[in-house]
Amino acid sequence: MAQQLTTKEPTAAQIAEQKLYQQMGVKDDEYAKVCGFLGRQPNYTEIGVFSVMWSEHCSYKNSKPVLRKFPVTGERVLMGPGEGAGIVDIGDNQAVVFKIESHNHPSAIEPYQGAATGVGGIIRDIFSMGARPVALMNSLRFGKLESERVKYLFEHVVSGIAGYGNCIGIPTVGGEVMFDESYEGNPLVNAMCVGLIDHDKIQRGVAKGVGNPVFYVGPATGRDGIHGATFASEELTEESEAKRPAVQVGDPFMEKLVLEACLELIDTGIVLGIQDMGAAGLTCSSAEMASKAGNGMLLDLDKVPQREVGMTAYEMMLSESQERMLFVVEPKDEAQAKEIFERWGILCEKVGTVTDDGRLKIMQHGEVVADMPVYALVDECPVYNKPSQVPAYYEANASVDTNRYEEVTDVTGALKKVLASPTVASKEWVYSQYDYMVRTSTAVQPGSDAAVVLVPGTRKALAMTTDCNSRFVYLDPEVGGAIALSEAARNIVCSGAEPLAITDNLNFGSPEKPEIFWQLEKSVDGMAEACRKLNTPVIGGNVSLYNENARGAIYPTPVVGMVGLIHDTDHITTQGFKSEGDVIVLLGETRAELGGSEFQYAVHGVTEGRPPALDLDVEKKLLDGVLDAIQAGLVASAHDLSEGGLAVALAESCISGRVGASVEFAAAGLRSDIAMFSESQSRILLSVAPANVDALKAKFEGAGVPLQVIGTVGGTDLQVKVNGAAVIDAKVEQLEQVWKDAIPCLMQ
Repeated sequence: MAQQLTTKEPTAAQIAEQKLYQQMGVKDDEYAKVCGFLGRQPNYTEIGVFSVMWSEHCSYKNSKPVLRKFPVTGERVLMGPGEGAGIVDIGDNQAVVFKIESHNHPSAIEPYQGAATGVGGIIRDIFSMGARPVALMNSLRFGKLESERVKYLFEHVVSGIAGYGNCIGIPTVGGEVMFDESYEGNPLVNAMCVGLIDHDKIQRGVAKGVGNPVFYVGPATGRDGIHGATFASEELTEESEAKRPAVQVGDPFMEKLVLEACLELIDTGIVLGIQDMGAAGLTCSSAEMASKAGNGMLLDLDKVPQREVGMTAYEMMLSESQERMLFVVEPKDEAQAKEIFERWGILCEKVGTVTDDGRLKIMQHGEVVADMPVYALVDECPVYNKPSQVPAYYEANASVDTNRYEEVTDVTGALKKVLASPTVASKEWVYSQYDYMVRTSTAVQPGSDAAVVLVPGTRKALAMTTDCNSRFVYLDPEVGGAIALSEAARNIVCSGAEPLAITDNLNFGSPEKPEIFWQLEKSVDGMAEACRKLNTPVIGGNVSLYNENARGAIYPTPVVGMVGLIHDTDHITTQGFKSEGDVIVLLGETRAELGGSEFQYAVHGVTEGRPPALDLDVEKKLLDGVLDAIQAGLVASAHDLSEGGLAVALAESCISGRVGASVEFAAAGLRSDIAMFSESQSRILLSVAPANVDALKAKFEGAGVPLQVIGTVGGTDLQVKVNGAAVIDAKVEQLEQVWKDAIPCLMQ
């Protein structure tokens, strides 16, 4: 029987009698299962370890059945879900490593550190695979910017992201930000990191070799972040402020040293397994590494560096102090490993041994303070098939006519209103705080369809984006999920890249509510189908549930992080119009589809109806055709039509290119406001040299993709006619001012 270290902790009998395990998020039947695996009642440390390992954040117990729907293999996939990050081959013995993770609840309580440590954690996931991180991105959601609390959260989240990324020297090259009242009190902070690796340097988080030593590296362990994984697996309430200690504190300068030392260690070839201490800290890393190898592990907590006096085993095992790693080498390589970390000035201590008994044993002060079967912690987590129910709002929206609104005759005024909507407006206020040029490999800066980072020593580049229109997902989760993935692919292709794979961050409300679980199920159905059609498998990701506020659940927000390969840097393409006289071409079909659009929200003040329809076969033809045209040198600029439809796409292409355009759009049967602001899918705006128009037409006619020549680049104004009637006439300079000033004005 494990000994208790302090009378401050309740005994195993008290835990059972008073049901104290419930305070850790463990249900009665789960507690019974723990007792069954142990053959006795767990002590305080043991139930703490089980509670975090069986939390939604670590075990995906409510989402596992849904996640199995994703395609996770492909000819380029070198490593799929299950490790710190996924890996995709990009040729020449090189690969790209990437993943996205959430830090939503911590950011709601302590926005600067919540966001900063979210960045630090995702960076560790990348270099624990042996890869050098080369770029950061993010996907953020906040309430309406009229609220002082929202302004505070927005300002400090952005500051936390900038503070960590800038200090560690990894460029934050892009992302997305959306504002909607559904996120009031529960912001979403999803951080993505992309790295590069040679095939022979790929690592796994595995505790190989019975008798091999286990090393702890990084700063000493404190009491910060205890039960962070459990905190992330419950709803935020008014009492959440009291859980501020669950938010960790990051040190990017220390992480930079740990990063360089770990990559140097990996270069030696002596590492058998390495994993970061992320959610659940020492507990998760030790248990998972042992599980993947089919081994056990003995940890001696007296050897773990501690920065606070009198820490209990419970506190040390559950602490989420930042910038810490665990690795395994052979005994003969111990001295070499320690020398590397000593040279970098980093603590490196042998804290354990790989065992053959399949158990996680924890020692402190010469006593066994916890003894648990590894398989029970990792492989026998309870898995729930939650009930699913179609929400009443979804059925009610089926009959909503989204074209019933009175026609807006001042289309120029409507365009300015949409451009000033914080979701559409320039995010320069955000990305100007990021150092996006550090390492000097950023080829396309924030603000275009996708960011582009060069692959050193080659003519290749990586394009990357994060996307999700959560209003679409709310109105129809299955269609909205497919649109999120399709829009990401469009952004990647518009940058000149071949889409490779995705990482996803599934942000939803409480899975205990059948209507919310239905949203999750249907979203994944749509995303999975789009993955198969567009040949972009899921190589990893994160699930963040229990995102709720006083009004109820957030909008379902399955964020897609996609990476693409630009085969030759000559193919890099941006959204800005390039040259006077270039011809403007619209690909795809425009229909009367305003459901969930930015125009509907910004001008009419509602989100209702159904989102635009999506035909994935048409989408695939469009993407293949545009990528082929770009690689053939036919395209000067390319821009995906998304929020704000054609009107915003034209305005953004003019603003980015600092040039005007004259457009005549034939939209038979459509009102001018619907034609300009519809968010019909599978549409891309191109500009091409006049000499290339015929070749472009031939290419898309053969592919069966609608193509319409709609105008020319030139002048200083954006002038648009729809069905022969002038509807937009504005100086590009004025549109740019409206677009750029929106967020800074609201933040004053």
